[in-house]
Amino acid sequence: MNSKHSKHSTHSVQPDLTGRITLVAGATRGAGRAIAVELGAMGATVYVTGRTTREKVSEVGRTTETIEETAELVTAAGGEGIAVPTDHLEADQVRALAERIDRERGRLDVLVNDIWGGEHLIEFGKKKMWETELARGMRMLELGVKSHIITSSCVLPLLVRHEGGLVVEITDGTAESNKGYREDFYYDLAKNAPIRMASNLSHDLADVGGTAVSVTPGFLRSEQMLDHFGVTEANWRDAIAKEPTFAIAESPVYVGRAVAHLAADPSRARWSGQSLSSGQLAREYGFTDADGSRPDAWGYLSRVMGGEEGVLAAEYR
Repeated sequence: MNSKHSKHSTHSVQPDLTGRITLVAGATRGAGRAIAVELGAMGATVYVTGRTTREKVSEVGRTTETIEETAELVTAAGGEGIAVPTDHLEADQVRALAERIDRERGRLDVLVNDIWGGEHLIEFGKKKMWETELARGMRMLELGVKSHIITSSCVLPLLVRHEGGLVVEITDGTAESNKGYREDFYYDLAKNAPIRMASNLSHDLADVGGTAVSVTPGFLRSEQMLDHFGVTEANWRDAIAKEPTFAIAESPVYVGRAVAHLAADPSRARWSGQSLSSGQLAREYGFTDADGSRPDAWGYLSRVMGGEEGVLAAEYR
């Protein structure tokens, strides 16, 4: 942790988001769902959006997670969850979403941009850029970049109406870790773009008292990742035999708590423009993952991916 931030630590403050109006764009599953639930656990009203509902499934093809279920989990956690089916590539739908929030609540305090859904398009290390089907690559950029731009363009006029608004761009990797190639041309662009978006938005928001950051989880034990390895949250460690770096994996709760604590921090403007990780924010705010651990995935992965041998994940939990 950067020492200049330690004096601002809010460990002793009980986070409270009662009365705050928040939007988690892309809250069907994974990080987005967990962020919505943790915001709700602190008392926030949370609008949750996505393309998979109980009546309709998105191109991701997963029927087991819906935005209605996410909203119910938010309410059960102590907040108020409101599900609004939204395709964030359709500007008219996003404008209608912003108009609904304005009509029902009159303000927006936090926007979390977690729109993605492109895992099925990634071909890590298998093809050169020119060998990748152009439509496949461009779809990845639509899902991970264009959707974020449309959402910010349509929603920020509502958020900036009141001073102190927060924009959180969720991505994969920090500015430091993403200096290396992410093994797929289009994925690399899709996950670096939110980092630059947050940095750029921090300048645009400065004179209206707003804050913009990017936040990344570590090796995320999302529903899709657990299914990929054929494990559950209860026995996730069984997957370490297939992928040793999975030993540092964290549950979605961890990044959920990271964003919720950030949203509840009255001094969060000090982070504006920065690229942050769940592990870094856990050290700052004193929270843990659901199992009581405090993993530092990017600290661990930077050494492992750098070729060091004998690095123990246990030293980073």
